[in-house]
Amino acid sequence: SEFAVTAADAGMMEVQLATLALSKASSSKVKEFAQMMLDDHTKANEELKALAQQKNITLPSALSDQHQKNYNEMSEKTGADFDKEYCDLMVKDHKDVVDMFKKAGENTKEPDLKAWASEKLPTLEHHLTMAERMKESVK
Repeated sequence: SEFAVTAADAGMMEVQLATLALSKASSSKVKEFAQMMLDDHTKANEELKALAQQKNITLPSALSDQHQKNYNEMSEKTGADFDKEYCDLMVKDHKDVVDMFKKAGENTKEPDLKAWASEKLPTLEHHLTMAERMKESVK
C-alpha cells in the first residue's frame, strides 16, 4: 500500500502542476506537455483510486509536504522562469517516478497493483522522454 500512497501523491502533484502550467506557462511546448500530463495523470489517478478502494487502501486527499512545497514554489513563478522550472521539475520527477514504478512492477506483492504499475510504466517513460525534449526546447 506504500506504493499506492506514494503514486497517488505523485499523480496529484502532476495534475495540480499541469493545471498551473496551463495558466502560467509562456511556451506552447510547455502548455502541450502540461495538457498531456493533465489527461494522462487524471486517468491514472482515477484508476488507482478504484484499485485502492477494492484493496481497502486509503489514498491521500492532499499533497505531501514536499509536493506542496514544490507546488507553492512553482505558483510564485511566471513566464520563462515558470517554463524553465517546470521543465526541470518534470524531468526530475519523472526519473523518480519511473524508478518507483519499475521497482513496484518487480517487487509489489499485490498482483493488481503490480500489474497496474507495469501497465503505466511505458507511459511514464514516454513522459520522461517528452519532458527531456521539452527541457531542450525551453532554454
